[in-house]
Amino acid sequence: MTSAEDRYVFYVEWFDAQADLIRRYMLTFFPRDKTIEMYDQKSKRPFLKRSEVPGIDLVDIYMGATLTIHSRQLKVIEYGDVHTRKAMESSKSRTLAIIKPDAYNHMGKILAIIHANGFVIGKLKMVKPTKDQMSKFPGVSSGADVDHLSSDVVIVMELIADGAIAKWQGLMGDADPAQARVQNPRSIRAAFGKDPIVNAVYGSATAEAAAGEIEFFFGEGTKWPTTALFNNCTLCVVRPHAFQNSGEIVNEIVSAGFEISAMRVWYMDKATAEEFTEVYKGVLPEYHDMVGQLCAGPSLVMEVRQEDAVQSFRKLAGPHDPEVAKHLRPNTLRAKFGIDRVKNGIHATDLAEDGLLEVEYFFNILYDRCA
Repeated sequence: MTSAEDRYVFYVEWFDAQADLIRRYMLTFFPRDKTIEMYDQKSKRPFLKRSEVPGIDLVDIYMGATLTIHSRQLKVIEYGDVHTRKAMESSKSRTLAIIKPDAYNHMGKILAIIHANGFVIGKLKMVKPTKDQMSKFPGVSSGADVDHLSSDVVIVMELIADGAIAKWQGLMGDADPAQARVQNPRSIRAAFGKDPIVNAVYGSATAEAAAGEIEFFFGEGTKWPTTALFNNCTLCVVRPHAFQNSGEIVNEIVSAGFEISAMRVWYMDKATAEEFTEVYKGVLPEYHDMVGQLCAGPSLVMEVRQEDAVQSFRKLAGPHDPEVAKHLRPNTLRAKFGIDRVKNGIHATDLAEDGLLEVEYFFNILYDRCA
């Protein structure tokens, strides 16, 4: 049973755009009632009184995590005490996971498996590596690996969980799908793999390997060009409240015949959310709540392509209000994954002329800022 005094302490940073300063705070999480308090180290005074922050639990707090607290994007940079360090390092770990080119059509199902098994997706992006780039990737063991991983787009992810490496290895199954079908028929490779190279997914073998492999794809000095094509496109944003269902949503999009040509997890701050949704200001009465929802956690942002992409995808998305969608278009995404007009599952571009503009906003303007 958790003690009432049990607590975990972290140091976090917030970039104050107005002042052009990075502000540092001590954040304390109390697992008994899932409350948070924050202390401003510079001014030496409380910044946030102990209170509950919806959507944040201990599983969401780890090194490098981005937390959204009252529309502020806080990055966890350091453990605050020895107790927290020992507790976190003895349990939580991370692994690199790759969805390989051969599993493109199954990426939604694989993402759903990841969520269903309790992993936190810390980072995710779709990239198109060259042979030269993949030959430098520490996880490849042969030229055939390099050829396959550079043959088309891959989805790279940082997964966090208790015992993440062993857990992901178990979910993947044996590298040889034929062996996986015998030993672990419910594994990913058993379901979607073809041979020891074309085997759907990859995962780090050790903690040391994971650190290097995550740095390879997500390190601050590494820039991967966007895979967005910027034609025949529309934008889809899986809102934070539906992020746990993003695998099912991706699967429905692909199954409906759309191409997903760019994908990335974004943590939007208030300024980004307001800039992106500015067209709705003064039009939708729930505008401010909609901005708050986009800042509430991770969003999965995608370039979706098809002929007449905007109008075709709007049909799959369904009416803006999920209650209306449930009655009139029960098979649409908002009918299935929406809750109300603010938490309506996904954003989908409304006007044909805005499809390219919205995709460029994320996968050109913002992408270059944080690639």
